[in-house]
Amino acid sequence: MRYITLLLIVFLGFTSCKSTKKITESTAIKELSARKVAKKHIAASFDKETVDSRLKVNYKSNKDEVGFSVRMKIKKDEVIWLKGTKIITVFKAKITPTKVQFYSPYKKNYFDGDFAMLKELLGVDINFQQLQSMLLGEAVVNVKSERQEVEIKDASYQLSPKNQPTLYDLFFYVNPQHFKLDKQLIVNSVKNQYLEVSYPKYHKKNKTYFPEKLNIKANDKDKFTIININARSVEFNTKLNLDFNIPSGYKEIQL
Repeated sequence: MRYITLLLIVFLGFTSCKSTKKITESTAIKELSARKVAKKHIAASFDKETVDSRLKVNYKSNKDEVGFSVRMKIKKDEVIWLKGTKIITVFKAKITPTKVQFYSPYKKNYFDGDFAMLKELLGVDINFQQLQSMLLGEAVVNVKSERQEVEIKDASYQLSPKNQPTLYDLFFYVNPQHFKLDKQLIVNSVKNQYLEVSYPKYHKKNKTYFPEKLNIKANDKDKFTIININARSVEFNTKLNLDFNIPSGYKEIQL
């Protein structure tokens, strides 16, 4: 279970109320330019200041299978705070634009580092903004900052950069109803690595859409990870207690 806590840190999501189902294959999708799809996706970006959510997270890999209850708090663009429990507190974590920290009262150990750890874990560069976007059903890159190509695929608008990054390929499947993501893929064909983050169902609250379900599939050669997340409750724009202090006497983890 060495990387369970780290994977939970990377892939937690949340939701609210009034569910919206994904558009069906038989539904006609209006043809739009890549520029217009990108513009609509950016316009649908999360506009709340804070999130306070309670989640159920199930994790499975070729070595482990476990379930957690997770409390997640987000102060937009500043902090992602997490507390995982399984009868007792299993871990607490705090992620900021410059730091990745967590500790385990169960294991009596801690990690205090930066996003280089996540790069080592995922095989791709990722920063705080990209992680936050992933949790909110938004593309991990600004799809308006460079030219995109578009095609209708799997009942979604598939956006992909006209000039893909050198080390991996990106694909964003934009929902034609609310223009949040149905799915996003990061693929490194050379190293046989991929990360798929899908959003099979959304809730709507105050005209804003949030993932009700968040499913992650990661593959690195012969290793795989599957994480399925469902939210039990969520509140927005509330005052958050984001206290986080690593207890003395814990052993530092070297990754």
